[in-house]
Amino acid sequence: MAVLAMTPEVRELREQVRDLMDRLVYPNEPRLDREDDEAEALVKELRAEVRAAGLWAPHIGPEAGGSGRGFVAYAFLNELIGRSAWAPLVFGCQAPDAGNAEILHLYGSSEQRRRWLAPLVAGDVRSFFSMTEPEVSGSDPTGLRTTAVRDGDDWVIDGHKWFSSGAEGAAFGIVMAVTDPAAEPHRRMSQIIVPVTTPGVEIVRAIPVLGHRGRGWSTHCEVRYTGVRVPLANTVGEPGDGFRIAQKRLGPGRIHHVMRWLGQMQRAFELMCAYALGRQAFGGPLAGKQTVQGWVADSAAEIQACRLLTLDAAARIDQGDEARVEISAVKFYAARVLHDVVDRAVQVHGALGLTDQTPLARMYADARAARLYDGPDEVHRMVVSRRVLRAFEQGAVWDFAEGGPR
Repeated sequence: MAVLAMTPEVRELREQVRDLMDRLVYPNEPRLDREDDEAEALVKELRAEVRAAGLWAPHIGPEAGGSGRGFVAYAFLNELIGRSAWAPLVFGCQAPDAGNAEILHLYGSSEQRRRWLAPLVAGDVRSFFSMTEPEVSGSDPTGLRTTAVRDGDDWVIDGHKWFSSGAEGAAFGIVMAVTDPAAEPHRRMSQIIVPVTTPGVEIVRAIPVLGHRGRGWSTHCEVRYTGVRVPLANTVGEPGDGFRIAQKRLGPGRIHHVMRWLGQMQRAFELMCAYALGRQAFGGPLAGKQTVQGWVADSAAEIQACRLLTLDAAARIDQGDEARVEISAVKFYAARVLHDVVDRAVQVHGALGLTDQTPLARMYADARAARLYDGPDEVHRMVVSRRVLRAFEQGAVWDFAEGGPR
């Protein structure tokens, strides 16, 4: 487990992050929750302080303009950053920009990195990832219908997308489109950078999710592309690489989500324990009731299991492994644990847990969505089971220490 241990450098960085969370983020959550002009101005002020502290964009390395030190270090920092829904935006590591920055860093041309990656990591612009479509299953990207047809030195894009998170107010999107319908399924698609000012791009609406419309970064938008013409040079990687790049993007993106969920579940756990000790009912504190004690014990065990699964997957990625099984396993497991821990915390708080007097109601809505975005639980469970069973079909066994067949 030594590879998962916190280094002295990371421990010091965590203390710096903790201080910024205490001073900048938690006290300002009510103002940020209003999602108005004042909140947007406040985000800019808070970001300036994070930059000054040298903790900007911890998801990506200094060579791309961030302060990242690898996945394991980022996991330890995100346990703190993830405690607030607004902190990733304040620290410049918010989805979907973090994932888009990673694929532009890995696969973008020098011109794409100059024009799009640099301002994205700097926080000067926002972006969105446009893949999911309302007419087909989001869990099976091989069925996408949006097309990009080559016309001279341009792509002409036509299609209908939704749940393009953060599209409202973004400068550009990375669009998944079918560029070669005759190719085998996983080679039909490409990823193409599309500036939102391009004629034919229509941000139709921000789709309310569990009653929350959002504003700007927190929106989930329906987008139409009608005869959208962009240069072939806007292709990320090579034509036909779309699915492969998506897997490269979504893998780290999924574990980034889980890292943030670790912070959410730990904060919910702390709120539950503190309230259970202080709230009196039926002649004593709630913490004295067996049911509540069971919730505390189950939550403590499940949170630690999530931490270790996450750190193991992060360590494998740092060592050059794609960690497909580990990422899928922790994605569906952590999504359920997040939901269950927050649900228990709400139950302990009673009706108070449903109000805006605590962060639990927002956490609860986000936790339910976590079981769907970046792949529903069922798909990730299928990925894990298929790979494990394939090992046994081939006469091997699944070696948990090695994360693969033996």
